[in-house]
Amino acid sequence: MENNQEELASIKENLDEDYLTRAKAAAYVVEKNPGVLGSVEELRNLAALLDVDELHVTEADGIIRYSSVPKYVGLDFHNGRQMRGFLPILDSDSEDMHIIQEAQPNTAEAKMMKYVGVSRKGVKGLVQVGLEPVRQMEAQERNTYDYIFDRFPTDVGEEFFAMDVDSGKIVAHTGKSGDIDELEGYGLESLKTCKAGAYRTMDDGLECYVVTRAYEDVLIGAYKDKATLYHTFWKNILLTFIYLLAVEAIAVLLLNYLVKQKVVSGIHKIRDHLSEITKGGLDTKVEVGGAPEFEDLSNGINRMVKSVVSSSDRISKIIAMSQIPLAAFEYQNDMDYVFVTSKLGELLGMDADMLERYTKDPEAFLHMIQVFMESAVENEKDVYYAGAQRYVRIHFTIEDAGYYGAVTDATREMLDKRKMLYENNHDQLTGLSRYPHFKQKASQILGSLNDDEICACVMMDLDAFKKINDTYGHDVGDRYLQEFAQIMKELPKEHCLVARRSGDEFCIFAYGYRQEDEIRAMLDNFWKVLQSKAISLTEGTECMISASGGYVCTSDRKTGLTCLFQQADAALYEVKRTNKGHYEL
Repeated sequence: MENNQEELASIKENLDEDYLTRAKAAAYVVEKNPGVLGSVEELRNLAALLDVDELHVTEADGIIRYSSVPKYVGLDFHNGRQMRGFLPILDSDSEDMHIIQEAQPNTAEAKMMKYVGVSRKGVKGLVQVGLEPVRQMEAQERNTYDYIFDRFPTDVGEEFFAMDVDSGKIVAHTGKSGDIDELEGYGLESLKTCKAGAYRTMDDGLECYVVTRAYEDVLIGAYKDKATLYHTFWKNILLTFIYLLAVEAIAVLLLNYLVKQKVVSGIHKIRDHLSEITKGGLDTKVEVGGAPEFEDLSNGINRMVKSVVSSSDRISKIIAMSQIPLAAFEYQNDMDYVFVTSKLGELLGMDADMLERYTKDPEAFLHMIQVFMESAVENEKDVYYAGAQRYVRIHFTIEDAGYYGAVTDATREMLDKRKMLYENNHDQLTGLSRYPHFKQKASQILGSLNDDEICACVMMDLDAFKKINDTYGHDVGDRYLQEFAQIMKELPKEHCLVARRSGDEFCIFAYGYRQEDEIRAMLDNFWKVLQSKAISLTEGTECMISASGGYVCTSDRKTGLTCLFQQADAALYEVKRTNKGHYEL
């Protein structure tokens, strides 16, 4: 029973960790690729990829907006005891909040499910995955008394039982059904007195020896009839005595034989040779005579060492031939050098002479690896800088017997990842931040605003841009947008976030200022540059870039970013109506 409980706890712990990892992976995909939410098929593919049965995504109101199970869309987490269990995630401001529920009937269909929920990143809401906990349910079934007692082995005349301590009823039994009534007839209190063992007489006059022990909510007992008990007892004593005599006689004869054959001397020689091999002397030959067995053992060890050396060489050559950017190293405490494969120097940026010096000094080699691992790449597991635009992934383990690890080239992976991240967060035409990325960064800055600082949200719209597009074509219009974006990029980066909102709409988030006059001076200079920038529309035709803007200032970090941009939008519309080409509060 205790083993089953430990197994059940271990399965639950492992499954909880596994399910939480899948939920976090789903949240990561939703954050990085929100377009997946627009398609049930995409959500089903994601659920299949993560090996989960259900995938649900909500926003701040707790209503399922997106789901791999369409019939669950619209369900409210405020309804139903099982769904309400995830409301603390929506109430929390932490993006690392998560909840792992025990297996239970779900709110929608009363189907036995296990759900795990995590906070969404950058957006208020939660991501939930659901799985049918088959392994956990099977383990719980194996933990029932009927299951255990049905498979419990018993000797002749021996039976086991379990009695409920509340009702006095037998809940499990290995013997005949008739014995159940007799055991229940003794009563719970009578059987409890058999803790140290006691005789009880059955209705048929058969005298049995009974032993019981309380365990959780049951009384577990065993009983055996008296005749079988004593017969087995004396038989076991006799057999044990005979076995001991036989073992002693064999041991004496065997020891005498081994001593005569100088076993101890031969073993010592083999041990010494193996010690030399372990320290790195792979050219050591084991030659121990005196007995055919020792000669065979010596030859076998020599063949094994030769095979190990040959296998290591072949593996190193195969890795080198395959052009896989992979290297490995190993050191054992009784070795005089560090074993490395050929590509290690190339991956770590060391020439052959430097690598050879390190391999001959295991302590210096360990220090070199640890220094490498101090330059970790932020938000990347096991990835480290290896030079300009070069990255390596190092898997490293230190044990009592030594250390070992593997190094792979992660440069292509990291460059591709950074390129993809940049493209996802920046407008392809202008190179400015996309609006969602801009809002995320601006919200973080606004939330951490110092008491003596102010910030400003500026909304801008290009004047007569549609006319330029219609008159001179979209290529000219695109160049007009790019020229305007270039002027925005020249704003002080330590004070300004800039983004293209959509079409000919742009926005600025100014921060790190202490007076509104400083912000107005920055905007005055920006509009002065605009009014001096001539754009060639066609050969011989030029125009100045004209833009209207509205802005709003605040020093309250609790003010919502959406509210600020709405106020800036209102100011922009007023400028467009009354004084185009300028900006106003």
